Amino acid sequence: MSTSPRATLEQLRAVNQTAAFNRWCGIEVTAAEPGRAEISMPFKRDTGQYAGFLHAGLVGALIDTACGYAAATVAGRVLASHYSVNCLRPAVGERFSARARVIKAGRSQVFTACELFAHDAEGERLVATGETILSVVGDEASA
Repeated sequence: MSTSPRATLEQLRAVNQTAAFNRWCGIEVTAAEPGRAEISMPFKRDTGQYAGFLHAGLVGALIDTACGYAAATVAGRVLASHYSVNCLRPAVGERFSARARVIKAGRSQVFTACELFAHDAEGERLVATGETILSVVGDEASA
């Protein structure tokens, strides 16, 4: 089994641009180093729910994406096999950033954790946390 190369910041940015959903959301990869990744996204009216908060589905998507990118920095290609999200308060802000880190990387699974922050003129507030388990995907799994 061959292993995928570890992703760099430039590679994550390139992969991010190939995802139509990420482009629609305005997700950008702002930082990456081995075992860590950070993404950000501006709030758009289209991403809100009925009360004007960031939709919980997007909260989960930001956590899942940031964790996947953090895992890719140590394991190459990965796919989420499980993730959980804890919404701590309404996600209200002008911009959101998700900061993910690898907790443990194994040969077949990578465990990660993430914090999601809302940003506005008053600063940043923690609005959600999450964890993922990602499966390492070998090059031969592209079927």
